[in-house]
Amino acid sequence: MQTNLRTLGPNETKLVLSLTEQGQEIVQASEVIALLGSESRARKVIQNLIRKGWLTRLVGGRYMLLPPSHGPENLGENNLLALASAAVNPSYVGWWSAASFHGFTTQRPHRVTIAVLKQRAPVTIEGHSVRFIQMAERKFFGFEQVEIYGRQATISTPIKTVIDCLDRPALAGGPGEVARIVFGASRSLEFNDVVDDAIRMESQSLLQRLGFLSDLVGWPIPGPIREQLRAAIAPSTRSKFGRKARREGDIGYVNDWGLLVHASKEDLLADVPRITREPGKC
Repeated sequence: MQTNLRTLGPNETKLVLSLTEQGQEIVQASEVIALLGSESRARKVIQNLIRKGWLTRLVGGRYMLLPPSHGPENLGENNLLALASAAVNPSYVGWWSAASFHGFTTQRPHRVTIAVLKQRAPVTIEGHSVRFIQMAERKFFGFEQVEIYGRQATISTPIKTVIDCLDRPALAGGPGEVARIVFGASRSLEFNDVVDDAIRMESQSLLQRLGFLSDLVGWPIPGPIREQLRAAIAPSTRSKFGRKARREGDIGYVNDWGLLVHASKEDLLADVPRITREPGKC
């Protein structure tokens, strides 16, 4: 007869019940040691609970409880976004990972990207790669708690997601994928709601990309908002979007936004099939 993998011993029960009664999902190794009164006992309990599927290791000395509501058997795979966002506090799931969650793209990135205030080395959680990206404090805003299969995850809001992707395209799959994300956002967001948070980021190149890609994918920019966006970009500002070097067929300099685009219209719109492409227009 197969042994129930989630059956608990006395010390394991003590820890699980204590965390459950307190409504505590995240526990540090030091807290387990304090509760059980012995480091060796605590380490053994932690190892047993990981093996039995009651705890998941996040980063060194930090664990997430998988409560009794998960049922009597070890579930194996758990929600990666919830686990990743719980690994460091404060933090949030951002960029390509968040864009996929919000439905702005059909692509599913191979690893989860987490915004943090202090850089940390990448980790592997339940066999999945998780990387941490340090973000300036002024840009660390615009996230919310969402429930995914009964667990809480901290993820950038839809508005902040598209802004973060414009700010750092390399973390969102590159220029073509960012165009797809902007198009996806245009289906559910109002441009007016995006501008204020975009300006708050204090990045001229972000604002240039926002204006250019919105025009490219057909996201209407109301007249007064367009003027507000242009006024926030210094007239002398010049930035690049796309590859490092220009190739034949690239869009080139876009005077409206002071942006040098090293990518063709076809490449940028390759994953935006619903847009009508008119030769010579962007």
